[in-house]
Amino acid sequence: MYIDLEGVNLCREGSLSIFTLLIDTGISTIRVCLIDVHSLGSQAFNTTGIKNKTLKDILQDEKIPKIFFDVRNDSDALFAHFGVALQGVDDVQLMESATRTTTRSRKYLNGLAKCVKECVLYDIDRASWKLAKEKGERLFKAERGGSYEIFNERPMPNEIISYCVGDVQCLPNMWDRFSRNSNRWRDLVHEETKKCVEASQKPEYQPHGPNRTLAPWSEDQNRTLDEWNYVDEDDDWNRDNWNDDGPTSCRDIISSWDYDHYYSD
Repeated sequence: MYIDLEGVNLCREGSLSIFTLLIDTGISTIRVCLIDVHSLGSQAFNTTGIKNKTLKDILQDEKIPKIFFDVRNDSDALFAHFGVALQGVDDVQLMESATRTTTRSRKYLNGLAKCVKECVLYDIDRASWKLAKEKGERLFKAERGGSYEIFNERPMPNEIISYCVGDVQCLPNMWDRFSRNSNRWRDLVHEETKKCVEASQKPEYQPHGPNRTLAPWSEDQNRTLDEWNYVDEDDDWNRDNWNDDGPTSCRDIISSWDYDHYYSD
């Protein structure tokens, strides 16, 4: 399950509007579902399905993997507003960070846009991805004359649907690439992700804290990752091409995928 959330000031201090879900079953056609949390409210998480399970049950099942990109405020909003305590999470943002070869290069977390640029898609797809991003941002970024209240407008504007779809569309490719690392590497990243999720549910969590762009790795973790990720600088074939140029915090999108969106009516 690949998941992303959108809302008005998405965190405990704001609201959750749209829950975007991609389920990759390995078949050629992948569908993306947009669940209208703004209209459905708690029903979105507490309504039982054909196997007598709710979405909340699934999100809290540690045995069902869920893939996010920067899970922190998504987890905060789910827990604060709907009592959903996420389990079984992998965070692609942390996975990308953990692949970098040096402590210095891991200092800052990369945003989704940079990860997509460096890791996935062909140029034509990246161009479509960027175009859909810009169209969506015009509707909700204040500096472009927009408002985040657009996420609560119904029916959903096509530009917002494409924006939401894109936030999950690139995740399978990135997760597949990063998850090919060793079991011990995956365990380290998974445990750090678990800590981030637990921290987001605590009363003292700051959704817009000043250190959000800094990677969470401890000195010992960085030393371990340096050892595991070491490449010979004289070996051009293995040279790390993840060049760090400081923090980025974009939330970007892709368009043109098959999707469903669900309303309360």
